[in-house]
Amino acid sequence: MTAHEDRFVAGAGVSPQRAAEMSSVVDRVTRWSAARSDVAGLLLVGSCARGEARSDSDVDLLLLSTAPGRYAVDDSWLRELSLGEVVRVRAWGPLTEWRHVTASGLEVEMCVGPTAWAKTGPVDAGTRRVVTDGARPLHDPAGILGELIRACA
Repeated sequence: MTAHEDRFVAGAGVSPQRAAEMSSVVDRVTRWSAARSDVAGLLLVGSCARGEARSDSDVDLLLLSTAPGRYAVDDSWLRELSLGEVVRVRAWGPLTEWRHVTASGLEVEMCVGPTAWAKTGPVDAGTRRVVTDGARPLHDPAGILGELIRACA
């Protein structure tokens, strides 16, 4: 049982080993994010956030930073998190996705973007799609993710 089990529930059909690995990734990234002064929020999104993860589901995380450009030029954070081999990097509007694959085959999508992604006046259509598809704040020191989720409800 991890400190974040209340925020992560695997769906039916996920093996105990895969559920533990998913939970471990969520816990590790959450602890790492909370220790960084530039991180304004960390959001678990998609099937894991909805509690409907399947055995083939990936873990989707969205990190909002006051200095998102730092992540593109300094890859030391990738080594710190040890999320597996980076198999793809691509832009999704203001977000940059780093897709990782662990040794067991679990895919972890780590998107990094600016705090403006969470603006609520008005909420961007793409942001609204992400949030309404399932979103759970894992680290939200200033409450911007909670405010975004309420605005999308």
